[in-house]
Amino acid sequence: MSYFLKLFIAIALSFYLLSCNGSSGNLMELNSTIEINDDDSKDSIILKAAHVIPTSNQFEALKNEYIAFIHFGPNTFTRMEWGSGMEDPASFDLQNLDTDQWCEAMVAGGMKMVILTVKHHDGFCLWQSRYTTHGTMSSPYKNGKGDVLKELSESCAKYGLKLGVYLSPADLYQIENERGLYGNLSKYTERVIPRRVDERPFENQTTFKFIVDDYNEYFLNQLFELLTEYGPIHEVWFDGAHPKRKGGQQYNYLAWKELIQTLAPEAVVFGKQDIRWCGNEAGKTRHSEWNIIPYQKNPALMNRFGDLTAKELGERAQLYEGKFLHYQQAETNTSIREGWFYRDDTDQGVRSADDVFDMYERSVGGNSTFLLNIPPNREGQFSPRDVAALRESGERINATYGHNILSGAKGPKNVLDGNMDTYVLLENTKTIEINTKEPVTINRFVIQESIQTHSERVERHTMEAWINDEWKEIATGTNIGYKRILRFPEVSSDRFRFRVTAERYTPAISTISAHYYKMRPPQLEVKSDVNGAITIQLKQHKFGWKQHGEDFLSNLNKGLEIRYTTDGSIPTHASELYTGTFNFSSGIVHACAFDNDIAGPLTKAFIGLVKTDWKLLSASSNVADNNGKQAFDGSVNTFWQSKPNEHHSNLAIDLGAIYTINGFMYTPPLDNKEGMIEKGVLKISFDGRTWQAVETFEFGNLINDPSPRRHFFDKPVKTKYIRIETIETAQGSSSSAIAEIDLL
Repeated sequence: MSYFLKLFIAIALSFYLLSCNGSSGNLMELNSTIEINDDDSKDSIILKAAHVIPTSNQFEALKNEYIAFIHFGPNTFTRMEWGSGMEDPASFDLQNLDTDQWCEAMVAGGMKMVILTVKHHDGFCLWQSRYTTHGTMSSPYKNGKGDVLKELSESCAKYGLKLGVYLSPADLYQIENERGLYGNLSKYTERVIPRRVDERPFENQTTFKFIVDDYNEYFLNQLFELLTEYGPIHEVWFDGAHPKRKGGQQYNYLAWKELIQTLAPEAVVFGKQDIRWCGNEAGKTRHSEWNIIPYQKNPALMNRFGDLTAKELGERAQLYEGKFLHYQQAETNTSIREGWFYRDDTDQGVRSADDVFDMYERSVGGNSTFLLNIPPNREGQFSPRDVAALRESGERINATYGHNILSGAKGPKNVLDGNMDTYVLLENTKTIEINTKEPVTINRFVIQESIQTHSERVERHTMEAWINDEWKEIATGTNIGYKRILRFPEVSSDRFRFRVTAERYTPAISTISAHYYKMRPPQLEVKSDVNGAITIQLKQHKFGWKQHGEDFLSNLNKGLEIRYTTDGSIPTHASELYTGTFNFSSGIVHACAFDNDIAGPLTKAFIGLVKTDWKLLSASSNVADNNGKQAFDGSVNTFWQSKPNEHHSNLAIDLGAIYTINGFMYTPPLDNKEGMIEKGVLKISFDGRTWQAVETFEFGNLINDPSPRRHFFDKPVKTKYIRIETIETAQGSSSSAIAEIDLL
């Protein structure tokens, strides 16, 4: 069949179905998964994509918008990102727990749900499981009677928060324990879930029969406990990380899914067919986040799901290659601290309210859900800095989006009523005009499609304002989906126009609202070169503070100043005024922008020793142009990399003089996952020949978060030479790599 004949049939079918459906705007049955046939043209594939909608559970999850992650466990006390699985339960030395304080802070931040790591990769359980002794039941907390999940569940009910659970499929305790169930090569036989425990019977009498092995039985038993004894569970979070494998262990997700759908019918599942990972752990968002994703197999029948990290995910070119089109929304996840677990309150950085608010706007306003981790400290509470950032960002969210400036405006009622169940179908005209009673000043627009009735259809759109007797473009965007937040320099007018400039099929616009955000002094970042020259600049573009192509310092708003300190104190109006590059070596630079009485977020930068006199002493090897000098050239865009399959790769540096150092900072390659040093040893020498080990270091989660990592020594050391030796690399890489090494 020729292309033109296929196109003719598709057009004829469209007109026929349109006559049958009236003005519904739909040409076929709506579904969360639609199959692509071999004879589908590109046009018919896009038409099918325009009829893929979220399930009711997915739609409710999207409406949560902003949710919390809680990483808590033995790592909190051992100060590790990933545990080994062999930690003594006594290491979970929790004396106090205040889940009410958690929930109060989360509500103040504007969050609607919390997900607790009830079992991280170390296998330690934060609830009173019947099926293991590796958990709170063997810890000092409440003499082994403590149940963190129970306390959080009760606090969630008190504060009106939904509850989710993170249950790691990977389990290092079950791997490392000699009688562990993970990968023990047990036979697949019919098992009854839950396995009966006479001394602790279940109130819920539902039972299941699955043909599974020992580990999947263990996992299903624990899922049953979590989903039946802690109130309604609204999300089950399955991490895809595998710190270590054993025995070819496979996960029977289809059995897990049946149990979840039966016991928690309102729950969505992360990491599988309901919700996907955004592809990074730094809070970055795609320019266009489509939630209609191509698959080669029917997701409803799949047992294994991989990470979807392509920048163009869901774009037309990708859809053409699929066999199934499936609705699968993204969660944009990151941590408020440097790392997922609490380590300390002095050297562990905390995101500012500026950062949190920006990520909220980009993720929630970019068709995804914002998942922010807040790790409790060893006192069982959120730390004051974390709470302050949550509260301030929550106040900004409420002040900005708690009031719709278009309230009372003239225009289509169904887009101005704030009701997501009503919409305007843009069949003949692709524009919506809105008039206010008098001119209003705005710098935010929020637009939503009626995705539950008409899918994601807008591919490009623009907002215009009537200024000086003509329409002027004030903002443009690509797709919309559940929600798009447009940010732009403030504009005043009494007439606004929304236009769809590209679409997949007839769009249905559910809501349009306008808002105003009072700009604050910007987030800054501090950079140092090899000669110790310090520059302070914008961390990222902020509307209203910097024009493209113009120098930041010469175009600051009137009254805005940058103040900084190098003595460890917090900048005030009386601190040193930043007027340009200055020299500084080894210490901490604090910087802050001030706009009259309003202070911007505090920036704290660890500055290493000046590297002017550093020389490469030796490198065990290097690949092509990635030589050893690039490990200390002051640029994170270059890196040293050893040759593959080299045992204990190492790099040695001559510092040019004797220095006293307290620690070091390791920056892994940003865009090259090969060779990130997960575990190593730092050695010192006075002659460059005889070496003494100072300390072993270990960094976790480098692949997903390749940010600079710091390691401080137990006590200062003097040296003229240093050598970094690799013990282990992330994901078993066969080479080692360093983008930058700094001595503190």
